[in-house]
Amino acid sequence: MSTAPPPALDFRRLAEILGSDVASPESIPFSIGDVTAGSETELQAAVAGSASTVDLPLSIRSSNYFKNVVYRAAVGDTSPRSISRLERYLDENRDGIWENSWVRVPLASLSAYAAFVLDCDLRADKSDPSSAYRGDVSRFRYVQNGCDFLRVPISYLVKLALADAMDSPRALPAAIRDTGVRVMDHFLNDNTSPETYSLHVVSVRPSTGNGQALARETAKRFLLTQLLVAYANDKFRLKASGQEAVIFFSPHPPVRQKQLNDCISDAYYRELFMSPCLSGWERGEEKRDYMALCHQVLSRSHLNAVGKLREAGIITRNLVIFPNTSNISLANNGVHISIGSRRLGNRLKDPDSGLTREDEKRSGDVAIKIVEHFLPLFVGAYSAAPYRLDFSDFHPERLLGFLPHELDFTHLRMFWRRWKRKGRNKILGRSITPFGPAWIDTLLSSVFRLRGDFLADFRLIDYLVALRSTESSPGLDGTLENTDRLKKDLDDLGVFDRRMSVYLLYRLREFHRMGFSGFEGRHYSLFPSLRHDLARALELQQLVTCLAYKYILAGKYNHEHIPDTPFVESERRQIFFGTAAGIPTFFVRKDTPNLLLKDILAETYSVRASRRYTGYLRVQNSEYRLGLVRVLRRDAPDLIEVLGFEDTLRDLETRLRPGSGSAAMDRLTTGILRHAGLKSPFGRNAGNLNRAAETYYRTTLRKHHLAEALEFLEEDLEKMNASSALRDDAIREALQYVLCGRSGPEYLRTLKAGILQNTLTPDEVRSAIYLVLINECWDARCEAAAA
Repeated sequence: MSTAPPPALDFRRLAEILGSDVASPESIPFSIGDVTAGSETELQAAVAGSASTVDLPLSIRSSNYFKNVVYRAAVGDTSPRSISRLERYLDENRDGIWENSWVRVPLASLSAYAAFVLDCDLRADKSDPSSAYRGDVSRFRYVQNGCDFLRVPISYLVKLALADAMDSPRALPAAIRDTGVRVMDHFLNDNTSPETYSLHVVSVRPSTGNGQALARETAKRFLLTQLLVAYANDKFRLKASGQEAVIFFSPHPPVRQKQLNDCISDAYYRELFMSPCLSGWERGEEKRDYMALCHQVLSRSHLNAVGKLREAGIITRNLVIFPNTSNISLANNGVHISIGSRRLGNRLKDPDSGLTREDEKRSGDVAIKIVEHFLPLFVGAYSAAPYRLDFSDFHPERLLGFLPHELDFTHLRMFWRRWKRKGRNKILGRSITPFGPAWIDTLLSSVFRLRGDFLADFRLIDYLVALRSTESSPGLDGTLENTDRLKKDLDDLGVFDRRMSVYLLYRLREFHRMGFSGFEGRHYSLFPSLRHDLARALELQQLVTCLAYKYILAGKYNHEHIPDTPFVESERRQIFFGTAAGIPTFFVRKDTPNLLLKDILAETYSVRASRRYTGYLRVQNSEYRLGLVRVLRRDAPDLIEVLGFEDTLRDLETRLRPGSGSAAMDRLTTGILRHAGLKSPFGRNAGNLNRAAETYYRTTLRKHHLAEALEFLEEDLEKMNASSALRDDAIREALQYVLCGRSGPEYLRTLKAGILQNTLTPDEVRSAIYLVLINECWDARCEAAAA
């Protein structure tokens, strides 16, 4: 069923309702003093220990699945390789690291309040304390040697540890107790990985350090997470029983988890790794079923993509490496940064303002389309996910992942051709791809030194990050519920499921759903530094979003200027994906109807007509990104000045300069290579280098993020000492409870080394947790007072 074309966006009416004048940059949405921000961080979890003490290997060996595979192999119903690969996973773990394992906790080690919280979370409906327990409650409780034990993922362990810490031998001051209870539900277990979201919304303005405000909150939340893990390892007797939990930033599904996924069924993979959703939702079983749905749909969608590759002419022979029926992409981890506009939110809150849901959607979709053109600036510069690929990985059905659902076939073919040329897979100057049989590919790789490739951000390639529109259902045409219509179309095509949330690189957060009006940036992978990278990324996100609204309110770009066709959508998104893969060039039609893209190309150097593709322009990716900076300097000098973002632009230009070493990709790669003792990413095979990267993230980078957080906390405790905080009775009482007359900054300095080296005593860990909660209480009060 076709829908009527959306009415035109009346930019003059919108400007009048918002009280915005493009000649007054401070009046534009997302300008100075108008922005609030928050972040969601997806973290990697692991348990260190032996196969005889850690839950994951113990659960696998005792499972009916394992017993059935052993039996079928013994009677010849399945290949012996199926059990030998599984046994190798269990037996050959030199590091003793079991990613995404659950932990086993003696129930007797829980305090009364932690036991109460657990009991509530095990209810089928948490809003009704008298409701029955979940149907899967037996998964979490068991008896061993006459003692009651609890099995939970580390994501839930963190919340349980916070609840336990609220049960102090001495009565806790309200500032600590109430804050601890308030932030408990900010520790979620979504998909596979632990997830946290901002403990309070921050204001982005010069007085708070602009992007530094969110970096501080994110870093201190990470510090609290680390302290809670340390608390759980001791209080719940994990280390004493041979299990040591650890949480850290890491963007990719673990190498060993991928290997395990290749040995087991999709249903058993979900049983082992998909979250039971004990925290954050009133009906946890329903959310758990939704997580299973996501895994099933993405697995099916990946298989569906193989057919599209054949239709596109990329797969030209019958011999293919069939993708696993269990897709592991949901185990990737990124950071989502959301920004809101007070100006938009206040107008939408007021029914007499004249601003409607339709206005928010119509302008918001245009803003998303504008911002998508600028997203290549972020990839590799502020966040990255470096990844090594071997020659044997260069099967299009394996490597292109979900791209057939994200790009038009024309752009997909161009993309694959350029990627093959970029990879170090050439014989006598001619690019080749693997043949399929492993022994042939291994021989070719060895004889001809075929090295594969090294990518800036493989997470963005390996995951379904943006759904492509269909001809009949544009996803960003400005009409209400357009994403629902698109999801129905994609459901019918076997690409997606209408019950799932829409996947976009930059997503509109509508006021009637979220309580604020703004956007969520979902294109961030791993930040080497929260202080220097996340903060600057937020500032650039604010700038390009504010510029988008300046364009809209000036009438410069509207929906008709960036047409809502799948081809035009794919044309701009190919640049983003090409940046993630490190592809040096892309191609744009000379007669593209996308006026914004034409305008950007006018500021881009070294653009020429393509010799291969008639009617197309050949554009260098690096020059395109520099062209985007020129556009910002040309069209947003007033915004840059009023926001105080001149340093942000200079920093961006440095990050984009080849050889500067300041881009996130460069710094992460340097850290990984130094940790691995290598000079080049091609000094080891892909598996070894990627495992070295995981170790680097778990050890060196985790400590770096922790050190940053401690610096932020120390700075904030100094500010509290110098401010009116000590005149606040509740804050003063809480500080006295923890410090016993000592100075907060001085006391923290005595704990720093122990926190970084994980050598604090249990009492010191508890005190550090309380200190972070007191600071969070003060931060939240300051934000509320300034709102």
